[in-house]
Amino acid sequence: MTRDSQSTARKVPAAHPAPASDLTHIVLAFEDNRLIGDLFGQFDQNLALIEQRLGLDAIARGNQVTLKGSHAGCSQARAALEALYQRLQQGHEIHPGDVEGALRMAAAAEAQLPLPTLEPKSRLAFAQISTRRKTIVARTPTQDAYIRSMDRADLVFGTGPAGTGKTFLAVAYAATLLERGDAARLILSRPAVEAGERLGFLPGDMKDKVDPYLRPLYDALYEMMPPEKVDRGLQSGMIEVAPLAFMRGRTLSNAVVLLDEAQNTTSMQMKMFLTRLGEGSKMIVTGDPSQIDLPPGQMSGLREALALLNAVEGVAHVRFTEQDVVRHELVARIVTAYDNASREASQDRERRFRERQDGGKSDETGERS
Repeated sequence: MTRDSQSTARKVPAAHPAPASDLTHIVLAFEDNRLIGDLFGQFDQNLALIEQRLGLDAIARGNQVTLKGSHAGCSQARAALEALYQRLQQGHEIHPGDVEGALRMAAAAEAQLPLPTLEPKSRLAFAQISTRRKTIVARTPTQDAYIRSMDRADLVFGTGPAGTGKTFLAVAYAATLLERGDAARLILSRPAVEAGERLGFLPGDMKDKVDPYLRPLYDALYEMMPPEKVDRGLQSGMIEVAPLAFMRGRTLSNAVVLLDEAQNTTSMQMKMFLTRLGEGSKMIVTGDPSQIDLPPGQMSGLREALALLNAVEGVAHVRFTEQDVVRHELVARIVTAYDNASREASQDRERRFRERQDGGKSDETGERS
């Protein structure tokens, strides 16, 4: 891939004057014509997405694309297109979600620079998880940090709202360790806590009752590994999917152990689970502290563990936010709306508490006088 030209030649209407130094255009040429259709997208939809997100013009002509806009926008678009092209060269497919991810990573890299620049920079380094069936590439800086943390630490907490990929990436990473032979067993667990329903009303035996709660873990496994391999692993015990209650009294050695929906564990359950960690094992704990389904007044074991283990060596905690939501963009807006409402309610409770305290002090002062 070569860059053919670079200048500051774009004009803007007089009604919206802008310094010429704030505008630029870049022409990128990609050598492998076979990859251009996938890079630009059907009907240039990937370029249209880049235009929409960065507020610039991306004009395709043959194996070239001309970027016209601000320095920062063109720099980010260039970095994203180069990263996507590199993925295609490696034999991977790209989807609109990957384009979004490349733009987020490019924006994060740009934010680390003291000033926007169009000088050549090193390629974006996306952390990734690969199995024989699929390769998952980080789509946000937080996902990138999460994957790297799972490589470094023996116990990793991933917390944040739904749709950020924290559970899927954890299962994908666990499947990779199993496939590479770095772990002898894969153990996936969830607390069987109802969100309004009762397990007893569901038909079937215990397995039939708890399987719906574990379905997201099954889905991620089948996406990362061939179905026949997953089925053989489940039958042989190499892959175990079980409710949290079944972990008591065990020592889990040479295994990768994942606890999902950890916000619904009690303090004793979390302590029990964490102390199952055996030699040669890794643990990944995921959850959303804002969606606790425990009975009122009962403290979440996840919140307590995060506070107690904050400074413990070998423990990593990666926090996802609504900015990391990689599902439909509407999901991010929904998460933001709920978070704002929760924050306002919390501030309102604090305000009423302070008012009661101030009122009590005023009454004491009046009595003394």
